[in-house]
Amino acid sequence: MRRVATVTNVFAMPHRDNGPVTPGTPSAGRTDHEQVVFCQDHQTGLKAIIGIYSTVLGPALGGTRFYPYGSEDEALADVLRLSTAMAYKNALAGLDHGGGKAVIIGDPARIKTEPLLRAYGRFVASLGGRYVTACDVGTRSEDMDIIARECRYVTGRTTANGGAGDSSVLTAVGVMHGMRAAAEHAWGSTSLSGRTVGVEGVGKVGDRLVDHLIEAGAEVVICDVSTAAIEAVRARHPEVRAVAGVEALVAEKLDILAPCALGGTLTEHVADTLTARIVCGAANNQLAHHGIEKLLADRGILYAPDYVVNSGGVIQVADELAGFDFDRARAATEQIFTTTARVLAIADADGVPPSVAADRLAERRMADVGRLRGIWLGTMGSA
Repeated sequence: MRRVATVTNVFAMPHRDNGPVTPGTPSAGRTDHEQVVFCQDHQTGLKAIIGIYSTVLGPALGGTRFYPYGSEDEALADVLRLSTAMAYKNALAGLDHGGGKAVIIGDPARIKTEPLLRAYGRFVASLGGRYVTACDVGTRSEDMDIIARECRYVTGRTTANGGAGDSSVLTAVGVMHGMRAAAEHAWGSTSLSGRTVGVEGVGKVGDRLVDHLIEAGAEVVICDVSTAAIEAVRARHPEVRAVAGVEALVAEKLDILAPCALGGTLTEHVADTLTARIVCGAANNQLAHHGIEKLLADRGILYAPDYVVNSGGVIQVADELAGFDFDRARAATEQIFTTTARVLAIADADGVPPSVAADRLAERRMADVGRLRGIWLGTMGSA
C-alpha cells in the first residue's frame, strides 16, 4: 500500500466552490487548515483526501463523504469547505472536538468495496487519532464497521457493534429545540401550536421533524422530490399538505421555513419573496452564497444558522466515543436551545446577522479553550 502523503499548514489554496458557501468557510484564495492528507491505494482504487481544519478543541471529528467528484481540485475544495464548517459546528455544539472531514473520490455504487474501505481505514489510523471519521453522503454505518476493522478512530457505527445507529433521530430533536428558541426570540413564546411550518425535504431528518411538529400542534406543509417520501408522511399524518416543489412551498403563507433537503435553498429570490418570519432547518449550507444572511435580516426574517441547529447528529456520534448513552446524548442535544438563543441575542446586541454571531461565538470558544493547551501538565499529563 502506498504510504500516506501529508501537506501541512496549507495556505493560498484556490477555493473552487462546488456548492453553497458555509458561514465560517475561509475566503477565496486562503485556508487556515492544520493538515491536508492525500491518500491513494492503486489496487483497491482508493483516492481520498482528509482535511483537518483545527484540533485546538480536540481530535478533528467529521464524516467521510463518498462522491464522484469531477476532479481532484473539486474534491479538495469540498473537503476544505466541509472540514472548516465542522470546526464551527463542533465548537458551537460544546464538543471537545476540532473540525475535520474526508472525501473518497468515486461513485460508491461502482467502486465501494471492503478492501477499499479497509485501505481507507489504515490511512485514517496513520494519523494517530488526529482525525475521527463518521458517516456522510455515500457512506453508512455498515461502512464504518468495515473501516473500524483497521482503525479505532471511527464513530457512527451500527448498534450491533456498539454504535448509535441512525443519527437523524437526534438531528431532528436538535432542530426542534433550535426552532423553539427562534420562536421565543421572534414571538416571545416557544410554542409552535397553530404556526404554519413548511418543511422542504422529508427524508430521514425531515420525516422525523414532521412528527415532532405535528405533536407540537403546528400546521405542516411539505415538499419533496420523492413521491414515496411524501406518501409515507401523509400515511401517518393525513392533515399534512404537500405542494409541488420548493417554489410552491416558499409561495405558501408560512410562519417558519424548515429546509431539510440539499443546500442552497436560500437564494436571493427566496430572500426577497419569503413570507416566513423564521428559517430553521436541518439542511447544511442553506445560504446560496454570502450576503443572503444580510438580505434575510434586512427583511426581518430570523435565520437560525444551520450549523447551530442541526448539530444533534454530530453530538450523537461523538457520544459513541465514551460508550453510547442515548439519554446523555439527548441531554447534550437539548442544549441547542440555549446555544441558539445565545446566538440570536448576540446578533441583536452586535447588530449583525445570526450567522455572523454564530461564527464569533465559535471562534471565541476555539480561542479560549484552545489557549488552555498552553498550560503544561507535566510529564505524566497530555497536551
